[in-house]
Amino acid sequence: MDLAEVPVAILAGGVAKRLGPATAAVPKALIEVAGRPFIDHQLRLLRRHGVRRIVLCVGHLGEQIERHVGDGAAHGLDVRYSHDGDRLLGTGGALRRAGPLLGEVFWVTYGDTLLDFDYGATLAEFLRGDALGLMTVLRNGNRWDRSNVLFLDGKIVRYDKLNPTPDMEHIDYGATLLRRRALERIPADRPYDLGDLYRTLASEGAMAGVEVTWRFYEIGSPAGLAETRAFVEAERARAHARGSAET
Repeated sequence: MDLAEVPVAILAGGVAKRLGPATAAVPKALIEVAGRPFIDHQLRLLRRHGVRRIVLCVGHLGEQIERHVGDGAAHGLDVRYSHDGDRLLGTGGALRRAGPLLGEVFWVTYGDTLLDFDYGATLAEFLRGDALGLMTVLRNGNRWDRSNVLFLDGKIVRYDKLNPTPDMEHIDYGATLLRRRALERIPADRPYDLGDLYRTLASEGAMAGVEVTWRFYEIGSPAGLAETRAFVEAERARAHARGSAET
């Protein structure tokens, strides 16, 4: 199975309360970062890593995201949409609703993060085993958020974002691979938190793990948004400097 065949479900339907007035009329995915809507940076990064299929799970102001991204052709991607409908379904409920657009294996990530790691190698690792899920993790040490994963010998031994324990040194990085059989455990058409599925899979020994080393950038909080803007602007300046040096 090639990386280009595996869809990435991007969960982008939340209300983004932590950002306050900034997302009252604009969805979080379209917040300006270095002169472009955030989602443009996210889609560009995914394409650079070999991703070609995207399923955007949208809810709050989702029609704005669909108008901006369209079918994804401008990004060299095939983009499709799954809408929450009249009520928000939470991360798990939104993913279950998107099921008909997903294959036997698919990625899950969030509409407010930049995650730069080896997607191809991670997919290959997942396909070599028979786990229902594979979570990327970062040795976080409570630096950027509370660590919530006990990761040992390539497995997620315990995951709990609400009740972390001192032995948890890693954090859910934000990109997970799932098989369809795991998705079918989510109740249909009702609110459900994806973290509940991950916690259950970990407790059953059905969640593999891969450790990544590049820190994540997120726009889910004012501090995270400021950090992400600074990072993207610095990267753009470095790219411009490299281009000038080569000409």
